[in-house]
Amino acid sequence: MRVTGTGKPAIVVDGLVKHFGDVQALKGVSFEVPRGTVLGLLGPNGAGKTTAVRILTTILQPTAGRAQINGFDVVASPRDVRRSIGLAGQYAAVDENLTGRENLVLVGRLNHLSKAAAGARAIELLDQFHLSDAANRPARTYSGGMRRRLDLGAALVTHPPVLLLDEPTTGLDPASRQDLWEVIGGLVADGTTVLLTTQYLEEADRLADRIIVIDQGVIAAEGTAAELKARLGETTVVLGFADAASAASAVAVLAKHAATILPADDKGLTMPLRGGPTTVRDALNALDHAGLSPTRIDLHEPTLDDVFLSLTGATA
Repeated sequence: MRVTGTGKPAIVVDGLVKHFGDVQALKGVSFEVPRGTVLGLLGPNGAGKTTAVRILTTILQPTAGRAQINGFDVVASPRDVRRSIGLAGQYAAVDENLTGRENLVLVGRLNHLSKAAAGARAIELLDQFHLSDAANRPARTYSGGMRRRLDLGAALVTHPPVLLLDEPTTGLDPASRQDLWEVIGGLVADGTTVLLTTQYLEEADRLADRIIVIDQGVIAAEGTAAELKARLGETTVVLGFADAASAASAVAVLAKHAATILPADDKGLTMPLRGGPTTVRDALNALDHAGLSPTRIDLHEPTLDDVFLSLTGATA
């Protein structure tokens, strides 16, 4: 069982501001990430997610505010911060002309590991990421999912306690994405702290302990996936009918259940599932007594995509 949230937070962001000339990319963002947990950072393109990651990785300096990784200030102690983190971005940063093993050894040597230690760590990571059979093949022969796993392995050569993933599964097919999710889940189970930026709502729902939605440089909402979904209300029942007249009649019959015509669909209606299964039973009995038969019945649970759309006006 994973133990989370012990000790001081692994990541602290306090009033972070970043301007690029007249463009305000971040406007006072604050959050914390407890150790051994995953924070999902969501937002449309241009919302400020990648800017926040670049500040946390010491690539950019903030205009105002502060940020700490593993207790080190990103401005005052950038070298200590870089020793504490692993970074995997939207595109696999591997040398396609080197083999998988050579890529990992190179990263180890650049991080001042001895030749023997770098070689041993490469073997360990190739095994962990299921790349041992391809260890001596040039990276250019790897599939997209294999390259991304190799890139993630390179980010972990020095056993960093904090891992920053900037849209790590962009462009991957569903099977490769699931494979990478399993790897990330295993790392977190072993105690790694992860900050994950993504536009895949399923990814955040699957991996993140907490989620922050950033829009136009500010935090629009934060909470667990369940808490964010709950903001949009209850589960609803959707009923479809053969024609608009039947749907209108059904709305009148189900008035006490707050049934309304679906937007952009005059043959359907929706009503909140306030009484659980009893609501569906009572509604169908009432419709049967009125001589109305729905052509379809669906349940609609609020999704993170619904939350994203309601907060940002954009779909993920």
